[in-house]
Amino acid sequence: MNLLDQRLLAEGLGTALLLATVVGSGVMGVALADGNDAVALLANAGATAGMLYVLITILGPISGAHFNPAVTLVMAMRGEIGARQAAAYVSVQLLGALAGVVLAHAMFDLDLLQPGTRVRTGASQWLSEGVATFGLLLTVLIGAKHRAAALPALVAAYIFAAYWFTSSTSFANPAVTAARGFTQTFAGIRLQDVLGFVLAQGAGVMAAVAIARALGVKEPRPT
Repeated sequence: MNLLDQRLLAEGLGTALLLATVVGSGVMGVALADGNDAVALLANAGATAGMLYVLITILGPISGAHFNPAVTLVMAMRGEIGARQAAAYVSVQLLGALAGVVLAHAMFDLDLLQPGTRVRTGASQWLSEGVATFGLLLTVLIGAKHRAAALPALVAAYIFAAYWFTSSTSFANPAVTAARGFTQTFAGIRLQDVLGFVLAQGAGVMAAVAIARALGVKEPRPT
């Protein structure tokens, strides 16, 4: 297997495991929380943060551990990966995300694909997604420059916190958002609400890039 294929496998596998965790822990959290949404969200956030730490640590050296088209877009804008590789990354992220949702459903004996029914729309939700994505990308950009070894913990900690301080529970990832449109579980979103989230996430990306530049995180110089 060549280097690009290894990277694509790592991205697809990592994104699939991330979504399996997001959806599966949501199902398990609801089942065990006896109607307490706070406990279910705590379980969901903790499992997601834990899995992110593991995935970034073990797969980061192979693919960079993007697992997120927003991160891939920024890396392409910075010239750290080429356009063809970025397009391939996004493709496997989207496929991996959907595969992770299907895997979670299969593990809990649910219908494999279920159009989302959970309403997530409106100005507060879109603002939350913009803020969540802004914070995530700022964490990645500044963390990679100043605390690269700590990046898995930084990203995991940020996502855990953002589950709680944003009204949208911090999707912060277009592939995650699209895939969660195919589950009716605790983690789901209506398909018609996906576009609004993705647009808000795009705005968060642009804001993060601008602020990172202002804080001295410049694009790598061409070699």
